[in-house]
Amino acid sequence: MFADFERTSQPVNGINIHYRIGGSGPPLLLLHGHPQTHVMWHKVAGQLTDHFTVVAADLRGYGDSDKPPVSEKNHPYSKREMALDQVGLMSSLGFGRFDILAHDRGARVSHRLALDHPGAVNRMILLDIAPTLSMYEQTTEEFARAYWHWFFLIRPAPLPETLITADPENYLRTMLFRLSAGGNPFTGEAIAEYLRCLRLPGTAAGNCEDYRASAGIDLEHDRQDRAAGNRITCPLLVLWGTEGVIGKLFNPLQEWEKVADDVQGAGLPSGHFIPEEIPGILLEHVLNFLHYANRQ
Repeated sequence: MFADFERTSQPVNGINIHYRIGGSGPPLLLLHGHPQTHVMWHKVAGQLTDHFTVVAADLRGYGDSDKPPVSEKNHPYSKREMALDQVGLMSSLGFGRFDILAHDRGARVSHRLALDHPGAVNRMILLDIAPTLSMYEQTTEEFARAYWHWFFLIRPAPLPETLITADPENYLRTMLFRLSAGGNPFTGEAIAEYLRCLRLPGTAAGNCEDYRASAGIDLEHDRQDRAAGNRITCPLLVLWGTEGVIGKLFNPLQEWEKVADDVQGAGLPSGHFIPEEIPGILLEHVLNFLHYANRQ
């Protein structure tokens, strides 16, 4: 996986962020979701390097990036801090402005990045999420049963961390195969890498803190933006799996239109893990959207 990519880490925002970089052309930042790492992009990263300088990073608390300790208000895992990590990483590489392709938790970080650092984002693609505040405000029994992990992971430490670390492989496989649309879109090599990283000291706690922040300090920031009328101003493409929870329980395009000025979107024949379930279809949408921008 990731042939011709350089693998390294960069100190930014007081921690080390692990990433791979490859290709040439306009910069494109790839951010992953839970319970994965940057490896989730392995089916599309090589093709993207034909057109872009691709930076695939591990979020703090995930993969081989640093995992700050648990704090009372989960501040180190606010999406504001996690966005600062990625802005700092791209700046350290000489990219003051870049495109973003992000999934799940990485897409939530990117939402905050586009609000806090609008000058840094050229165009942005978010995969299989609706805005965090919208999802919490529209929580139903059906959603709570489908996304039970949202409510499990935010329980006070160390309960969820203890249960995850007791059997990380069971937790990982439950999450992956419960939210995909069927079959086995995950390669053995990718699963082995996800499991290696989930077993690293601090990963379970970092993952939980990410979710705790989303149910706390991140909602405060989102409500402040809503009250102030702050919106995403960069062109935004949202894609979701029609076989997934987001596509079935929410109207993603409508929800993003509430918080973004220039948004388009589409449902794709997939579950939650779009880059691994339908990489070819995803690439077509990504290249159409980003090439349009980069040729203007």
